[in-house]
Amino acid sequence: MTNHQWRLASHPQGMPTLETWSLHEAPMPEPGPGQILVRTQWLSLDPYMRGRISSSTNYAKGVGIGELMQGGGVGEVVASNHPDWKPGDIAEAMGFGWQEYAVLTPDLPGAAKANKVDSALGPPQATLSWLGMPGLTAYIGLFEIGRPKPGDTLVVSAASGAVGQLVGQIGKLCGARVIGIAGSDEKLAWCRSVGFDETLNYKTTNDLSAALAALAPGGIDVFFDNTGGPIHDAVLRNLAVGARVAICGRIALANDFEQEDIGLRASSRLIVTRALVQGFIAFDWWHRRGEAMARLAAWHREGRIQTKEDVLDGFERMPEAFLRMMTGRNFGKQLVRLKA
Repeated sequence: MTNHQWRLASHPQGMPTLETWSLHEAPMPEPGPGQILVRTQWLSLDPYMRGRISSSTNYAKGVGIGELMQGGGVGEVVASNHPDWKPGDIAEAMGFGWQEYAVLTPDLPGAAKANKVDSALGPPQATLSWLGMPGLTAYIGLFEIGRPKPGDTLVVSAASGAVGQLVGQIGKLCGARVIGIAGSDEKLAWCRSVGFDETLNYKTTNDLSAALAALAPGGIDVFFDNTGGPIHDAVLRNLAVGARVAICGRIALANDFEQEDIGLRASSRLIVTRALVQGFIAFDWWHRRGEAMARLAAWHREGRIQTKEDVLDGFERMPEAFLRMMTGRNFGKQLVRLKA
């Protein structure tokens, strides 16, 4: 038996292409002591992966040319050399990589650990979405940096994405008034259906800064920034005194990822508003994962949060799914379901 893998063929300059990765056959891996062999069922596509295929320095080691593409997944254990795991268990981990079979080490620390999937909490792929890293990202960004209070105005960009859809709904649970920004009327209609108060289509709004000023005449108290770029600039022009800005991602720069994000120089506005602007990485907060997942599961069980998935079928579609996510053609959390 062989193990099909997607490996990095080149470091892209700007937007990746389908040729950025190449498909390979590798020998079937064998688990060592304390390890498990897992057959992949679901693979996750996330914006952080763009940084992993860049030749530029990032917060984590990137993927070298010819190396297995990194990424999280869910799958069924088919062989175990670990006393706490048996064939048939379902595992999720950030370390699957883009391959059909993965050897995982459950006892590694932090985000490298493999976790058993509790089907009582949600479907297995939820651990790649609202019950996983995107859920932790929304939870930490809001509660540690944004700290929304009743009556605050919260703006979230990429509002229908895996993180943004949760940010808006959790913000509503905190009593905030939520404005979502996305690039299609269909996405924004769905955001309103799950509780967002106002929405803006950045592609059809001529003056985003003026539109935000009209929707938030008292200023924006909390900004959860998933995009960077012109949306970031428009929001910073409208910050309220004491605003909190959580910098999560910069998907708007997908075409110019290796370049600096050049726009509004916001120092004067930050002085006037005494605003806090803080970047964060969810992996630094992995010790809070259990807390976040417990609260997210409770909210979901009570019907207080809803989520949307965008699923492509077939391992061969991994590069296509990546480009779909990076260009904003996905609607909700981007996933690939492998054939049984």
